[in-house]
Amino acid sequence: MSPVIRARVSHRAAARFLAAWLFVLCGCLASGETPEVHWSLRPLDKPALPGAAAHPVDAFVGAKLSAFGLAFSAEADRRTLIRRLSFGLTGLPPSPDAVGRFLADNDPQAYENLIDRLLASPRYGEHWARRWLDVAHYADTHGNDHDYARPNAWPYRDYVIRSLNADKPYTRFVREQVAGDALYPEEPEATAALGFLAAGPWDDTLMVTIREDTVDHRMGQNLDRDGMVSAVMGTFQSLTVHCARCHDHKFDPISQREYYALQAVFAGVDRADRPVDPDPEIHAQRRQLQRRKDAIARRDPALLATLETPEVAERVAAAEEEFLHRAARWNELEITGVTSHEAAGATIFTPEPDGSWSAGGARPEKDTFVITAQTKLAGLRTLRLEVLPDERLPQGGPGRYDNGNFHLAGFRAAVSPLAESTETAAVADRVDFVRATADHADGADAVANTLDGNPDTYWSIHPRYGEPHEAVFSLREPAGTEHGSTWTVWLDFTGKSGHQIGRFRLSASTESLGEDPLPEPFPAGVVALLRVPAAERDAGQRQELALRVLDLEASRGLAALPPPQLVYAATHDFIPQGSFKPAPGPRPIHLLVRGDINRPADLVEPAALACLPGLPGALAIADATSEVDRRAAFALWLTDERNVLTWRSIVNRVWHSHFGRGLCDTPNDFGAMGGQPSHPELLDWLAVWFRDAAGGSLKALHRLLLTSAAYRQQVNDEPDAAGALRDAENRLLWRMNRLRLTGEQVRDAALQCAGRLDTRMGGPPAMHFLHQGDATFNPGGAPPFVDYANFDQDSVENGRRAVYRFVFRTVPDPLMDALDCPDGGAAVPVRVDSSTAQQALALLNDAFLIRQSENIARSLAAEHNEEEARISQAFQLLLQRHPSPGELTGWTNYARSHGLLNVCHLLLNTNEFLYLD
Repeated sequence: MSPVIRARVSHRAAARFLAAWLFVLCGCLASGETPEVHWSLRPLDKPALPGAAAHPVDAFVGAKLSAFGLAFSAEADRRTLIRRLSFGLTGLPPSPDAVGRFLADNDPQAYENLIDRLLASPRYGEHWARRWLDVAHYADTHGNDHDYARPNAWPYRDYVIRSLNADKPYTRFVREQVAGDALYPEEPEATAALGFLAAGPWDDTLMVTIREDTVDHRMGQNLDRDGMVSAVMGTFQSLTVHCARCHDHKFDPISQREYYALQAVFAGVDRADRPVDPDPEIHAQRRQLQRRKDAIARRDPALLATLETPEVAERVAAAEEEFLHRAARWNELEITGVTSHEAAGATIFTPEPDGSWSAGGARPEKDTFVITAQTKLAGLRTLRLEVLPDERLPQGGPGRYDNGNFHLAGFRAAVSPLAESTETAAVADRVDFVRATADHADGADAVANTLDGNPDTYWSIHPRYGEPHEAVFSLREPAGTEHGSTWTVWLDFTGKSGHQIGRFRLSASTESLGEDPLPEPFPAGVVALLRVPAAERDAGQRQELALRVLDLEASRGLAALPPPQLVYAATHDFIPQGSFKPAPGPRPIHLLVRGDINRPADLVEPAALACLPGLPGALAIADATSEVDRRAAFALWLTDERNVLTWRSIVNRVWHSHFGRGLCDTPNDFGAMGGQPSHPELLDWLAVWFRDAAGGSLKALHRLLLTSAAYRQQVNDEPDAAGALRDAENRLLWRMNRLRLTGEQVRDAALQCAGRLDTRMGGPPAMHFLHQGDATFNPGGAPPFVDYANFDQDSVENGRRAVYRFVFRTVPDPLMDALDCPDGGAAVPVRVDSSTAQQALALLNDAFLIRQSENIARSLAAEHNEEEARISQAFQLLLQRHPSPGELTGWTNYARSHGLLNVCHLLLNTNEFLYLD
């Protein structure tokens, strides 16, 4: 089913727009007058409760209703309330048993106890995370013209679920998502939280494939920072600061300079995969080892003072012993020549002082080169190939490809007495290898691939380029058994796709090394120092060797740790891709005249907004050259108790989700072009209470709102009711708004009723579609191709909750799209609530809903023998009530004529299923 683009224009929004422009154009403010401070920027004081209502929400709502001659509607019945609460807190319907228990519960606190049980359910975090991800415009792909997958976006989604279930204080929740790595470096989750800054769309073309010295690439960086600024300020402050990108904000007190000062906060980060250890113990070990490496790299004075201690001397001596033992095992082969099989544009090989050879000149697409070497060893059992880094190679080597990698597709050897003909030796004295091992490989690109005779498989060390690596090839039988003779070794190296080895060294041994994995090779700098006799080393060499040994120990410790998980998040340290490279520090940010990237003006330093009462816009940044310090200072500014927008924004979002409309009906825009709060005193009371009394507990806020009489009202849709005549839009809350289930709720409810809901939590997203493997998702692959229609509806993955599904920005799920689920292309503070023919067609014809109807019918038929009992149970499952006598008769007759499957399918299509009341 093709996606439908829907556009709606709100008459109320249009009126606000015209009024604002008239206000500006007509000069309504007299000269010299001080303009009235906008409601959202006024100081946050806790108003006194009006009247004598026991519940604070009801006190404010009731007072306003009374002023307009209105009153609350009657309380909804218990069946309606448990359905409303269950869907509202967990996104799932209550089971028939849960409904029965609640209806029979005479405890005066039964309603409050039900709220507590639902808040304690892990399903709560899953449901409310989806609401948060709407605002963060999260998806599992980049979007734009190349909608490549983000296979590591999901740890952020899981972080949100865990945080909500744990009722993390809102202050901590905000800080972690903006600067968790800076403020809480010991907490693994704080790194995953940074997925918020990277959750939105990203333009692979502008950021990766376009040269970095072009206007387009710089424009891409500017737009990327704009996305981060807009996400943070829209989500946490409910402000449209991006309107100040080209000029001062036309309606709100936000200058263009302030906008670029906010960009400067994020000038040192990009969006990319960054490692994170979910296990706190592993996280601590990795941080400790990395701190040691960083201290060595910057020559920390405190560390230098410890280098003369006996402990460090012992560790250096141990490294020397290990080096000598390994060196004694190997004998370097004396390479006498290297020739290329490529006739035109052959590679040029040059010997180096350390016995290695380096490749230069042309870089053929494919090449095989033959190395001729000599040795006096008899009984060769192993050959060792060392591939060495070299600053003359791309990314420091050891390969010649653009990223420093190589592909070694074939490794063949012949050993014979000193001879004149390489061809004769290669044929007559070819040796067989029994195994090959290496110190590192890129996934499946293991060194054993060099021996399989397949030119399309190879050994690769990506992404560990810029480091030395070695491979050992074990001979099936000893070669060269005559003592005192000089033996010639011929080796064939076959590389492919321009991925030739750039620098290498060969050695041999008469020992059999077995199948044990190889130890990490000593770095070249360590080898050079260890080759200097200890007695001949000067003070500088002794210090450098001690530092390099300590660094080697830290590197080995890091390598011994389990590989970290990756999260797509804000980071300043990642593997370069084309023009997409980490910044050495925060990039300089200039105010752009009219937003033109070609017209930079003043250099702008990081800062926040100056329009909040009592809260300076200047940031207390410990080190302005440190990008983490910039974000840390800004996160503290966002969560300052004087930041009136932070507290108003979040309580308004939670209110909106429960009541169907916020107290301010534009949750992402509290500016002059946004809405006016219907109950400003209530909004301020809730903001102060949430900040001070509730300690930022979202669960406490839920509990407060849900226990109010305002929430427990009926959906009174009588056209002649007093409220309908005086307040047709229900802005005064004289009744409860009728809420429709979201697409996720429809899908999850159908699965639960069918007994097919998989409650496993977390992990990589479930792909509810067919695709073309890696070609669909990876950069350089085919355009996205997904097939929702032919996906196996009985797949295990299909049972996962909708929050765990893989979300494409450009190829949405037809059922979810029809039911107004966002695709992550933009922030969605308020979901579209449309009613279209397409929705009816989707509900009637979608393969998923038909299959779940079959599953429900099959389960009912297995449990009950009588048709009436099956119909009654179907009503309880899907509508949470018993059918009336007339309904029971009518639906039973329909089932006998058209089958139980069609009964279940029609119930899934009823308004009573799709709407909460």
